Order: sequence, then C-alpha cells, then structure tokens
Amino acid sequence: MAQDIREILGANEAFAGKADQLSEDDSLFDLGLDSFGSVQLMLGLEERFSIEFPDELLNRKSFSSIRAIREAVSTLIQQEAA
Repeated sequence: MAQDIREILGANEAFAGKADQLSEDDSLFDLGLDSFGSVQLMLGLEERFSIEFPDELLNRKSFSSIRAIREAVSTLIQQEAA
C-alpha cells in the first residue's frame, strides 16, 4: 500500500521524482503539499483503493505523512469490507 501511496504522491508536482525518498513520517505539508495537492491526493487515493473519504477524515492530519495516509486508507478499506 505504501508504494501505491508513493506513486500517487509522485503525480503531485511537489513530490515528482522524490516520492520514493520520503520517509513514512516526513511532513508532506512541510515538504510542499498544499490544499490543492491534498485534494488531488485524496482523489487519487479514492480511485486507486475504491474508497471514499468521509468528512471526518478530510483534514490536514489525515494527509500529513505517508504513515497517516496509510492508516486512514487502511481504516476505510476495513470499513468497506465489514
């Protein structure tokens, strides 16, 4: 899953060519992710994992790092499966 997230991040201008170099806990916002980029990221994640982010996960914390994204996506996949 982390590789899928990195691929989606790589499509973002701020992370093009360097998504594979990010650690799980690097702050994506400190590294250039902006609100427009986070929306693009969310749409890419929804498409890739066939999920939909509920309003309560549409916040800065959910997209703050690869680890946070992975945890949010995992939670949504588990909810969809239940």
